[in-house]
Amino acid sequence: MKEHTPDALARTTRVNLLFDFYESLLTDKQRTILTYYYHDDFSLGEIASEFGISRQAVYDNIKRAEGILESYEEKLSLLARHVQLMAMTDKLERDVKAIVTNEWDKQSIIDAIGQFRAAEGTAREGGGSSWQHLKA
Repeated sequence: MKEHTPDALARTTRVNLLFDFYESLLTDKQRTILTYYYHDDFSLGEIASEFGISRQAVYDNIKRAEGILESYEEKLSLLARHVQLMAMTDKLERDVKAIVTNEWDKQSIIDAIGQFRAAEGTAREGGGSSWQHLKA
């Protein structure tokens, strides 16, 4: 059963972001179950009915897949790197906006930052099959 607390929201957001980065490393069944549960907001019972398995089996599959995503992040740190890059990009953009210079040069730098941000977002999103509504 899904909790509706700030911690549960943070957990859901983290799993969604990890899924964006490591989705292709999961099995088809793991991808489908996580998509149903986190993206489509299916209940354990609805997923169980879809797969012809028990709610407990669905819960176990979700927890196992979450553990796998966390394990990949421990080893590869793609999400941590993305968060760090986006924080540095935000700081750079703030610093550039604070520079007193001609507006054309300032806008040129801000445009380059926007291109970097878009490129990093596209890399994280993994193309057309990712969950486009999520932004770090």
